[in-house]
Amino acid sequence: MKPNKFSSLGQYGLGIVEQIVLIVIALATVVATYQQIAHIWQAWAVTVGDLLLLFLYLEVMTMLNHYLGSGKLPVRYPLYIGIIALARYLVLDIKELDAWRIFAVSASILLIAMAILLVRYGHVRFPYTDGTDLQSK
Repeated sequence: MKPNKFSSLGQYGLGIVEQIVLIVIALATVVATYQQIAHIWQAWAVTVGDLLLLFLYLEVMTMLNHYLGSGKLPVRYPLYIGIIALARYLVLDIKELDAWRIFAVSASILLIAMAILLVRYGHVRFPYTDGTDLQSK
């Protein structure tokens, strides 16, 4: 189906909004990274929670860079961010968590890791095509 001029205009407008939001996310991530580094510098101490937060920011910037470069977002990047966020939660709140919650967070990390392996296996075993191979057959 061929898009009409209104759907093309809407798609163009949404593309511009998407780019603006991605730039805002990138700027906010850079500012948050700077603030965290300034906090570490002022405290003159680095904790595991600080490092995991910096890794979260790094993963967000990597995800944005990949998306802006290719226009595609692999589902693995948000999964990596989820694992790091859960690990940070586990590390920071370990004293307040009961055994069942620790087990649940750990099991969640394991499930996300298995999902990443499954996605990677599917990508290697069944690589993406651009659709031109199907049209030529």
